[in-house]
Amino acid sequence: MSEIGVALVGYGLAGRVFHAPLLSATPGLRLRTIISSRPAEVQADHPAVAIVPDLETVLADAAIDLVVIASPNTAHFPQAEAALKAGKHVVVDKPLTPTVAEAEALISLAARQNRHLGVFHNARWHGDFLTLRHLIAEDTFGDITLFEGFFDRFVPGVRERWREQFLPGSGTFFDLGAHLIDQTLCLFGPPEALWADLQPQREGALADDYFHLTLAYGKSRVILRGSSLVREPPGQRRRFSVHGNKASFLKDGIDPQQSQLEAGLRPGHAGWGYEPPENWGRLIGGDGEEHRIETRPGSYETYYAEVRDALLGHGPLPVPGEAGLEVIRVIEAALGSSQSGRRVRCS
Repeated sequence: MSEIGVALVGYGLAGRVFHAPLLSATPGLRLRTIISSRPAEVQADHPAVAIVPDLETVLADAAIDLVVIASPNTAHFPQAEAALKAGKHVVVDKPLTPTVAEAEALISLAARQNRHLGVFHNARWHGDFLTLRHLIAEDTFGDITLFEGFFDRFVPGVRERWREQFLPGSGTFFDLGAHLIDQTLCLFGPPEALWADLQPQREGALADDYFHLTLAYGKSRVILRGSSLVREPPGQRRRFSVHGNKASFLKDGIDPQQSQLEAGLRPGHAGWGYEPPENWGRLIGGDGEEHRIETRPGSYETYYAEVRDALLGHGPLPVPGEAGLEVIRVIEAALGSSQSGRRVRCS
């Protein structure tokens, strides 16, 4: 397999902004086909790519090795199942599926088919998170007592799109909370217990647009929060707060890679993934002295480079299906906690 043929399912925000540009920028991957109901829009962006209306056409194409699923969350399971049964490798945009049962079924099917199943948890390659992982690995904070992750926005109006309908896998928690949960699991592993509050707060909202999740790790606590009604300018919105017995770290601002992709910037272009100094995090030592910590450059392109290598037999997937399953386990437990108003023990 000298060149890996790729088909992309869906050309909404995820397919158009993230997957198509990153796939096209990865040597060794060839984006051959996009499934979309808006062929004129896709053709304008990708004139050399075939546009087809259905998954069946892709699954019958022997030139397609990898199917990337960037469709609504309710379609993730049936489309991934069909692709795996057809002998294709599969990458699913996060979250893997709306339920644990579906995620487990896909993982079992991929194993039986001897195919790779990956999940696109791209927030692992945000510059702020890469910086944070480095600081923790260096034991900068000592014993961490409180970790907070935020994904706030100001989107006061409810829009006509699937993410805001009353559907399985819809809502801000599945969308943005999945990023924060995956990052937390990378840093700390599975929690011992959790309790959650999910609410639709905006007028006319059908799905949750606010979440507050607390995860227990012994005496330490992780708090993850997202709101659609935070008016702070994007550069001033808190992303992470980390507090330990050696130091604290406060990080504001959002990773620039999405806005760069939307503006036409690509991996390898000047400035790609770099954050302005005013958004660098503040490290506060035990003596109260404060230092600015330069944010490491974001690296979305690493994801598909490692997918390519895994398909060629040169390493593991960057985010295997099992990691996506662990995120869904936390999401399901949090949904149960919010509905019951109770603390939930995690196995």
